[in-house]
Amino acid sequence: MSHEGVGLRAVMRSAAFLTAGALAVPALAACSADEETDRAVAVQDIAPASRDLIADGGTLRWAVDAVPETLNTFQADADAATSRVAGAVLPSMYRLDANGRPQVDSDYLESAKVVGTSPKQVVLYKLNQQAVWSDGREIGAADFAAQWRALSGKDSAYWTARNAGYDRIEKIERGKNDLEVRVTFSRPYADWKALFSPLYPKDVMGTADSFNDGARRKLKVSAGPFAVKTVDRKAGRVRLTRNTRWWGRPSKLDEIDLVAVARDKRAEALAADELDLAEIDPAEAERVTLAARNKDGAPLQGASATSEKSEKGTSKRKSEKSESEEEDGKNATEEKSDRDEEGTRSEKTEKSEKTEKKSRHDDSDEGDEGGKTDKDEKSAQHKKSAEGEKSAEHKKTDEGDEGAESEKSTGHAKSVEHKKTHEDEEGAEGEKGSGAGSKKAPARSALSEFVIRKSLEPAYTQLALNGSEGPLADERVRRAVARALDRKELARIVLRPLGLPAEPVGSHLALAGQAAYADGSGALGDQDAAEARALLADAGWVPGGPVTEQKKTEKAAGSKGKKGDSAEDGRPGAGGTYDLGDDKPAGAVREPAQDPKDHARKQEQQTGVRPGAFTDEQAARNLEGRQYAGQGGLPGAYAPKGTAAPAGAAAGVLAKDGKPLTLRFVVPSGAGSDSLRLVADRIAKMLQGIGVRTDITKVSDESYFKDHIASGDYDLALYSWPASAFPATDARPIYAKPVPAADGSLSVEQNYTRVGTDQVDQLFDQALSTLNEDEERSLVRKADARIWAAAGSIPLYQRPQLAAARIGLANTGAFGFQTPVYEDMGFLKKGAKPSASPSKTR
Repeated sequence: MSHEGVGLRAVMRSAAFLTAGALAVPALAACSADEETDRAVAVQDIAPASRDLIADGGTLRWAVDAVPETLNTFQADADAATSRVAGAVLPSMYRLDANGRPQVDSDYLESAKVVGTSPKQVVLYKLNQQAVWSDGREIGAADFAAQWRALSGKDSAYWTARNAGYDRIEKIERGKNDLEVRVTFSRPYADWKALFSPLYPKDVMGTADSFNDGARRKLKVSAGPFAVKTVDRKAGRVRLTRNTRWWGRPSKLDEIDLVAVARDKRAEALAADELDLAEIDPAEAERVTLAARNKDGAPLQGASATSEKSEKGTSKRKSEKSESEEEDGKNATEEKSDRDEEGTRSEKTEKSEKTEKKSRHDDSDEGDEGGKTDKDEKSAQHKKSAEGEKSAEHKKTDEGDEGAESEKSTGHAKSVEHKKTHEDEEGAEGEKGSGAGSKKAPARSALSEFVIRKSLEPAYTQLALNGSEGPLADERVRRAVARALDRKELARIVLRPLGLPAEPVGSHLALAGQAAYADGSGALGDQDAAEARALLADAGWVPGGPVTEQKKTEKAAGSKGKKGDSAEDGRPGAGGTYDLGDDKPAGAVREPAQDPKDHARKQEQQTGVRPGAFTDEQAARNLEGRQYAGQGGLPGAYAPKGTAAPAGAAAGVLAKDGKPLTLRFVVPSGAGSDSLRLVADRIAKMLQGIGVRTDITKVSDESYFKDHIASGDYDLALYSWPASAFPATDARPIYAKPVPAADGSLSVEQNYTRVGTDQVDQLFDQALSTLNEDEERSLVRKADARIWAAAGSIPLYQRPQLAAARIGLANTGAFGFQTPVYEDMGFLKKGAKPSASPSKTR
């Protein structure tokens, strides 16, 4: 999943949301104002450059997962590509800054403020007098009114996916002149800044037919720096060209082409000169980094590893190997010091530490049929790249390397002719090339023309605990599972290899840098294996009890559901299962990569979208919920006083009523979900330390959300949620208490853990209905504390965001929270270098 600018809200709010009137609740403790983090953990990495350094013209070829099914972001099948198009061609009243906070977009809006609260809330918008649609008509009240009527939910003829906020509007009217729009609300709405971003012309929103079908394949009228030229589904390309009626700063690029390329094909597309910019997985990012290192002896900007320049050949390789050993030894020492006193660190961690003490060039194997650790794969890549480099130095001509073929790279800023070699699975590269204007060009990969730009995505990965049935229906068991987790370690194994700050996420409802962020994890408590065992004992799960053996097809104590497919020889295959402690099946993960597809039927399509160079010193501090320190968290977060942790609980699986405490851990089996499986294995080891067995079941990516998460066919699962600038609106459906539907089923909205409380719902309703921003933030933090205490979902880490960008491409890459400025993107002029600070944004 991915989000940029308006896409952040489009992804989060792609389903219908319900709101309810405010209810009174007793005062609850929450994190104090001085505990908020005022800046993001990682800055964006977009190679910022002032506009005078950027050449006029050129085409940016930007990878997307697929050509969007619709260009209407308010329809159920809108996806990340839909949002990217909308951000370039449509008005938005507000944009997100680098900390994920909404700011007025001055190209469309001079000001917007609440001018009345009694008897009704009234917001007055003053529009930019230059703002016009591409057909020459002024943007005005008629467009606002048409969008409100379409999204109000009052007319079922409009096939809308969401109406949050619009359902609270009573009327929209013209102000003193055509540039003023007055919006009157029937009920107070705190998140009014979320509305009209994007804003569609009345031509699209005016009738149900035009809303449903008029903007699916084309947008005849737009009002951004770019306009939709063509949507070619057969060719897999959307062409955006300069809007000739754009009144703001002229676009530097002539055209932006959104090219549909699957994630596992993007490295090849980059090398084949079919793309200039693409979000990629860590494995592909490592290939780009290696290509850059082999080119000139040092990784380029944004690379995940650092090395000093050294002599060519053997001495160069020895220097890189020595540095790798030194860095790995330091990381291993740091990780070892962070172990908990219970000694519950996983076997995999021990193996990883042993591997880290060796050279990255030591091509060792842990005996897993399905994969190596990330260190092992890097080792193989270094080894093969070194061999390729040595071969290139001693051979002036290509001696028939398999898959080698010539290609021409047109980077718009400079023309370079390359010879391309097919890269094997380990990322080995070796080819010859000749640069224009040089007599002898060194051998280098086509991927060496790219650089990795990295940040943290405005989304976090969580461990979901299905509380609808089985052992996890008992909140004591959920809390025990949560208290067994070392969240810092889990963040490290995903983010540290990428050179990103490995800070666990402290909130369900905001990320560091956002106004509502505060670490509320103190409501649950820190990792404590002894306390976790005591909670399980209080819930009746004890060691040494009789266990009734069950058939292979019978489920242990957990949610019901079918197992993944197994190989014929009985070993788990791509969709197989294995208990913790068994030899890992083929395909077992060893290196970080991306998360699975999005989380719901209406959000499966959202997968795939994501300045200054990032440094760890720029990471913001991760705050702790201090008011819970010494208080034992919220009531119920701990076992009753005096409950003893059962001796030897870690030595064997706990049991109750003759059944072992076994939890079914569902993970996706695709190559792009390696990091999730790595995290799942580590979690399983942590749970083993408190006597909980996990049955890890691998299922296909296609069925992961639809058939397992959304349907509740799991006990434990890993998936991600985007952060929102408007959590009171956008996060409520994710944590709302499930209620019985008319047909007798359970209506969960987007709360796939099925864990919710009336208090959380009341706090969200209160936050939505206050117009005091400080009060809204306080209520959101209180809601987050209650969500932590319920232990239905445990935030782990912010997702990595990696983008491969052609060298010389400026003002684009890993955006983090901030809305892209499309008109400033482009290729640097010859000899120009990126600025030390971001260019001025509109």
